Amino acid sequence: MPRPTTSRREDGSTTVPHREPPLTVRGARTRARLVAAARTVFERDGFLNARLADITTEAGTASGSFYTYFSSKEEIFQAVLEELQDEMLHPHVHDLVDADDPVSSIAASTHAYLESYQRNAKLMQLLEQVANVDDKFRELRKRRADAFARRNAQAIRDLQARGLADPKLNPILAAGSLSSMVARAAYTNWVLGEDWDLDELSDTLTQLWVNALKIQPTT
Repeated sequence: MPRPTTSRREDGSTTVPHREPPLTVRGARTRARLVAAARTVFERDGFLNARLADITTEAGTASGSFYTYFSSKEEIFQAVLEELQDEMLHPHVHDLVDADDPVSSIAASTHAYLESYQRNAKLMQLLEQVANVDDKFRELRKRRADAFARRNAQAIRDLQARGLADPKLNPILAAGSLSSMVARAAYTNWVLGEDWDLDELSDTLTQLWVNALKIQPTT
């Protein structure tokens, strides 16, 4: 049985203890079923009320097999969130638009993020709740936000190098602020229960990005 390990970062803080990934195809499939089942149970029952027995029942696996792949409820929740992270970063979104048109790229990225947030609103709500009471998940939430900010900061640097965005802006600070604006608007709409139209919200947030960066037309 794989032993649980704990990742330690340079600042000395740790992540949720985790087991090494399975080495066989069968093991990988079983682990994937458990993660999918955990998402269903977490969304249905919430984090605090979710039970490991409910997750294994949903996955159609023996109760004892859970500990072959995960050491705790916290670890499998982190695995669910890691899949969510991969989806919401949309690494290939810029391939869908004209790379020479930054406004179209921002619009495509914003719309894709909002669509993904809408699909995953229950999990996003759970992450906010758990992060408020668990330091490890607060760190996870911060790392998630940092990943968005780093990606967007690089995009801002590229625009500045091309003479298309305000050169006086600090890319990291601008990216963090604008990314937080988009995330909070999504949270307000799909978690707190506002009723903004997705397309109108996307267009408005895109325009705020463009205005804040002082993006110059490419033609």
